[in-house]
Amino acid sequence: MRNPCLGVGGRKVVGPSSVARARSGSSLVRRRASGKLGPVNGTWTELPLESREKMAVKQLHNVGIVVESLDAAIAFFEELGLTLEGRAMVEGEWAGRITGLGSQRVEIAMMVTPDGHSRLELSRFLSPATVADHRSSPVNSLGYLRVMFAVDHLDETLARLRARGAELVGEVVQYENVYRLCYIRGPEGLLIGLAERIG
Repeated sequence: MRNPCLGVGGRKVVGPSSVARARSGSSLVRRRASGKLGPVNGTWTELPLESREKMAVKQLHNVGIVVESLDAAIAFFEELGLTLEGRAMVEGEWAGRITGLGSQRVEIAMMVTPDGHSRLELSRFLSPATVADHRSSPVNSLGYLRVMFAVDHLDETLARLRARGAELVGEVVQYENVYRLCYIRGPEGLLIGLAERIG
């Protein structure tokens, strides 16, 4: 059985975004000395205990993405190293009361990162039909736009994802001596960020 902490080919994909990292059960959240999330010259400071205890949010549970082909999206994110946690049909009046769409019928697939802390909920709407499409919008568009994954080997990951149809948006850029970063377009043009920590 494959180690659940390893991605495809034994390559580990590390949890949440490069912007904020939280370790489940340890209440560890790191913040820049300036008060903003993110590294300053690669240096992180720990948020004071009293601030952590006042937080209402425990963790980021999942990010939702609506797609046309659930099978293609699942295959792509499995190639990236995520695991299919479950697949189901969500329908009925109770679901529509949450989304505000009334009666709905949606097929969903939950993908989980190897560390078990972060999830993607992929959705394919059967009814009502989708009403907007901003998958090809540029990165400076308003609203939710992309997710970013930390990976161990950026170049190898790009090679595998290109075989699945991924395209590099700009170029791979090194941020100081801390990260190598890039954006790609994945299945159906979805915008995805990749970050390799190098320092």
